Amino acid sequence: MKWYNNLYVGENAKKRKHKIIMRTKLNKPQIGTYLITLPLNEKNSLEIYPSYILMQKHYRKLDMTVIGIGLGRDEAFLVMQEIIMDCYNKTGQFLVKKMIDN
Repeated sequence: MKWYNNLYVGENAKKRKHKIIMRTKLNKPQIGTYLITLPLNEKNSLEIYPSYILMQKHYRKLDMTVIGIGLGRDEAFLVMQEIIMDCYNKTGQFLVKKMIDN
């Protein structure tokens, strides 16, 4: 799992950002924490996962890039909205993966 350098973090998650990252890397469960990743397929713009889902072996093996963190589902959707709007404002398109790779 990779972490985006300019990680988008929700307002409530800001205080716990480093703890969330470390617990995720150590494969520790975190209830109520959601991670926003680049999509695994070309059809989606982004994907949201509860952090405990990414503890499963299947997901640990995948080459995923986390670009956002939210505490609670609602905050995760707000962070996702922020990412998409930043992408549109910078590129004029909704191709988040292309923006992140550049």
